[in-house]
Amino acid sequence: MASTSCTLVVFIFFSCFLCFYISPFAEAASNVSYDSRSLFVDGERKLLISAAIHYPRSVPAMWPGLVKTAKEGGIDVIETYVFWNGHEPSPGNYYFGGRYDLPKFVKIVQDAGMLLILRIGPFVAAEWNFGGIPVWLHYVPGTVFRTDNEPFKHYMQNFTTLIVNMMKKEKFFASQGGPIILAQVENEYGYYEAAYGEGGKSYTQWAAKMALSQNTGVPWIMCQQWDAPDPVINTCNSFYCDDFKPSYSTMPKIWTENWPGWFKTFGGRDPHRPAEDVAYSVARFFQKGGSVHNYYMYHGGTNFGRTSGGPFITTSYDYDAPIDEYGLPRYPKYGHLKELHRAIKLCEQALLNNKPTLVHLGSQQEADVYEDESGTCSAFIANLDDKNEKTIQFRNASYTLPAWSVSILPDCKNVVYNTAKVGSQTSTIEMIPEQLQPSSASPHKDLKPLSWEIYVEKPGIWGEADFTKNGFVDHINTTKDTTDYLWYTTRLNVDENEEFLKKGNKPTLLIESKGHALHAFVNGILQASGSGNGTVSPFKFKSSVSLKAGNNEIAILSMTVGLQNAGSFYEWVGAGLTSVKIKGLKSGIVDLSNTTWTYKVGVEGEHLGLYDVDGSKHTNWTSVSTPPKKQPLTWYKAIVDPPRGNEPIGLDMVHMGKGLAWLNGEQIGRYWPRKAPTDKCVKTCDYRGKFNPDKCNMGCGQPSQRWYHVPRSWFKPSGNVLVIFEEKGGDPTQIRFSRRKLTSLCAHVSEDHPSFSTNNLQKNIASLEIKCPMNMHISAFKFASYGTPTGTCDSYSVGDCHDPDSTFIVEKRCLNKTACIIELTKENFKTELCPGTTKKLAVQATCS
Repeated sequence: MASTSCTLVVFIFFSCFLCFYISPFAEAASNVSYDSRSLFVDGERKLLISAAIHYPRSVPAMWPGLVKTAKEGGIDVIETYVFWNGHEPSPGNYYFGGRYDLPKFVKIVQDAGMLLILRIGPFVAAEWNFGGIPVWLHYVPGTVFRTDNEPFKHYMQNFTTLIVNMMKKEKFFASQGGPIILAQVENEYGYYEAAYGEGGKSYTQWAAKMALSQNTGVPWIMCQQWDAPDPVINTCNSFYCDDFKPSYSTMPKIWTENWPGWFKTFGGRDPHRPAEDVAYSVARFFQKGGSVHNYYMYHGGTNFGRTSGGPFITTSYDYDAPIDEYGLPRYPKYGHLKELHRAIKLCEQALLNNKPTLVHLGSQQEADVYEDESGTCSAFIANLDDKNEKTIQFRNASYTLPAWSVSILPDCKNVVYNTAKVGSQTSTIEMIPEQLQPSSASPHKDLKPLSWEIYVEKPGIWGEADFTKNGFVDHINTTKDTTDYLWYTTRLNVDENEEFLKKGNKPTLLIESKGHALHAFVNGILQASGSGNGTVSPFKFKSSVSLKAGNNEIAILSMTVGLQNAGSFYEWVGAGLTSVKIKGLKSGIVDLSNTTWTYKVGVEGEHLGLYDVDGSKHTNWTSVSTPPKKQPLTWYKAIVDPPRGNEPIGLDMVHMGKGLAWLNGEQIGRYWPRKAPTDKCVKTCDYRGKFNPDKCNMGCGQPSQRWYHVPRSWFKPSGNVLVIFEEKGGDPTQIRFSRRKLTSLCAHVSEDHPSFSTNNLQKNIASLEIKCPMNMHISAFKFASYGTPTGTCDSYSVGDCHDPDSTFIVEKRCLNKTACIIELTKENFKTELCPGTTKKLAVQATCS
């Protein structure tokens, strides 16, 4: 995607209890090396938990908060790709400003005291436009991507060297005292290498050699590259990597992409991966000898502007990640994984310095025990049964394991964590709509409703035509991705004696397209729209159309929705019309495919710069008291104030059709509230068993994306210019800014829930932790009960057993605090209530 530690130390007992082979590469790197068990960072063997946060998928104002939230979640390392097409928009012209300020992002990670994995690629896939490779490179003569091709290798090496030298200049590599501990070249090429034959094999070897020649002083990795040459480390990308083995026995087991969710496409369902299963996969990886683990994504962010790939990837790249698109922790996933990380870290020394002993405890139950002669002992006990809970005997003690779960015992006695038992809080997040407010700096401030300006385009060729041609051209080859839009226009003469003119029947327009979408206009009137989808880009279009006697202008607005981002020879995948026919004339089916077509790249408003704050001032906008509805090819502009408060903001476009949006010239991105199919969704997701992207779909019948992230840092105190380009028609009066607000948080924990004190595993006292976001405080409790409460968040109720002082106790501990921990002890609650009953504490609170 699309997703370090003791110098050469020998642990000596009376016998060589543990002997790891140290790679010769360890001598070449001064600060980072590796052996068959782990990385060494500054001479110390480390077990590392990493989080993918892509710098251009958020904004600089968000970066410190995202890194801080990740660190608080138990993360050691931040991982990011480097996005070539964002940094080199044209040959030799480089950009490292704004969202692409890579050095600034790395410095923020460094200042937070964290490490970094830099996946230079420079091919990234990542559901990013064209896989991160600049489109212009496809048009350099003789270029074929990702094979033994001289032009491609030349530009790839130039960019890789540029990035490496930039990092060296800032002293960012660990060998220079910086945070970068690993660098990656290429990405998931092992899936496609065979398609390129011998050229693929030699390219792999060249890429590795080229990377090593950069002399970064840190190890290089290649993910999903089974023939990666030593000393480049092959790594794993998957939902599960416990069974993965590196290409060489001298290398550590590294998981570069654990997908805690999945991406979404326009018109697709909303995929979710349960926190229990994510935790299970991580625990199993470390149980089976893993040393470096990375969540892809930990914060997915936003595909601003036209950066999404696919095609059809939504502007949101939320990914159901532990930190959501807007930068808020996603509970309970974030909290459940935070507790997992803490439990794993308690086992770090035992895991890294001992070989495991596998103990079979049943047909589908097993333990891996990491123990030395000094008495240090940690164990992971797994129940691989995906249906049934099991009780097993381990070291003369009884343990009950939920189905499809792992229990972690840092001292081989006490369970401090089970992947299937979620004790973390849950949050109710709502999008609170706000009417667009006229700017206080606007002369129309006193007008209600908001005053709009519009610019309406004429369908078809605007200005001078770019060219004419008999037949069709490829959309992407023509636009070279400078725009989503390409006009195809032609004319059809209809005889006045046609039967359909007399009977009132309508002919049928038949179109075939390689993708991705189109709007069909006849004589300036929108007839219908069509598109492919995230699974199949090509599509067939069929619609009745209104024709008149005489000349008829047929204008097809063809659109791309992000370019292909992966696959063998993917750069050759085209788009645009391949066939246009009219059915229903007396002469039969009329094929217009080889007639004369006139072409125009882009839409007029792009050429005029209507989206740009300064450019739009030089255009004749028309002021309207009420903006037109359901009008295609219309630009809307309004001057607005920012929404109140400091919560993250989403632009609600559910009542619009399809198009692009900007604020103050910043590209919000493509919007398209296209609805998902009405079937194959679940109300609740069963975490048990292997996950796949279609297992836990939600959002059936709902828009794939309704809200579009507008970073707070883009707003000015007043005078904000909101510009919308609507392709097919909507209702702009219904556009809203919505504040993403935590309206309540809930948590419940039973007294037998696995828990721990860092200083005393024997303590093992269950506790409940609640925390408000963004420096908010716990302001009230809607519900609190210690005993046998029932129900779930927003529907809790008191059970037969209830401590009447519950509310008083939790208020005393938590009110007006940002966070608090409540232990289920006799000092806090009447634990003697209802003897023989397993009691729990449930609370629901509000933050303000």
